[in-house]
Amino acid sequence: MNNLNDLQKNLLALREDSYKNFSAQLLPTVDETLIIGVTVPQLRKFAKKYFADKNVEEFLKDLPHKFHEENLLQAILISEMDNYAECLAAVKKFLPYVNDWGVCDTFSPQIFRQHLTELEPEIFNWLNCDGEYFNRFGLSMLLKFYLDENFDAKYLKWAAEIRSDKYYAQMMAAWYFATALAKHYDDAVIYLEKRRLPKFIHRKTIRKAQDSYRISDEQKKYLRGLKF
Repeated sequence: MNNLNDLQKNLLALREDSYKNFSAQLLPTVDETLIIGVTVPQLRKFAKKYFADKNVEEFLKDLPHKFHEENLLQAILISEMDNYAECLAAVKKFLPYVNDWGVCDTFSPQIFRQHLTELEPEIFNWLNCDGEYFNRFGLSMLLKFYLDENFDAKYLKWAAEIRSDKYYAQMMAAWYFATALAKHYDDAVIYLEKRRLPKFIHRKTIRKAQDSYRISDEQKKYLRGLKF
């Protein structure tokens, strides 16, 4: 590979062919030649060491990146930002370049937890815009930050109204509703009883619920009866 920058050369030195092959199987939307083969734990360690004396902002602005691992690094670094406005701006700038579930799901800005009211309209926009990974990211934020003490039944409605036909958005919706069943069963089961979800999401939700140890056997039996 020609014209590699310093960061890319350092990432290539961490390459594991077996992990590259494993990742390629899990990430069918990513060109295999653009996967180096570096695990997320390794990337987190690499980020701390590599950016200790380098300009993180310069890397974050240098979009689009070439390699999958550079996109993962971007998600990791953004997730560690401690200024809400700057973090949100970085998320908005990067989301249009996200093209796989692995990078999308690596996003978990902890500063968002301190600004949940401000974040609500942003999530609503991500859920309702035209973009598979915008939708998936919005759903993942609902799942990560709004299913415990911050839960409100209106978020179920938001998630149910997604009408994306894209696989990775639909799978995150199923994951969200299965988790909601585990934590807020009475509120979530209504969406299955009344067939308020698209058929694919409905079926995947029930399937995922069957694998949950937090849902009782009695509830699982009832959910199986709601298949269509």
